[in-house]
Amino acid sequence: MNKCALGAVKIGGGLLIGAVNGFFGGGGGMLCVPLLEKILHEPTKKAHATAILIILPISIASAIAYLIGGYFSPIDTLTVSGGVVSGGILGALLLKKLPPFAVGVVFALLMVGVGARLAFF
Repeated sequence: MNKCALGAVKIGGGLLIGAVNGFFGGGGGMLCVPLLEKILHEPTKKAHATAILIILPISIASAIAYLIGGYFSPIDTLTVSGGVVSGGILGALLLKKLPPFAVGVVFALLMVGVGARLAFF
């Protein structure tokens, strides 16, 4: 893929990831990881770590939009934040220790589970 096409894929992918994350309040990483792995040929662990860093500013921008729109619960935010931070640290530590194949399997199972949950429940 030439540099121009590669740049278009990155920009287009970024727009799609940002739109999904903003619309659903999350989920952009579910698109970001496959984009990085399958299209940009990044190694599994690097794709997952990069997706997390890409999602951070998107999540901040989405959070600001939701705050301005009045969609915010301070009590829920404070209650859930401790688990989110702890889970994020645990997940990052597991990413470092698990082999790439295991990371891919866990990610695929999560995607299938979430998809089934949305489709059927």
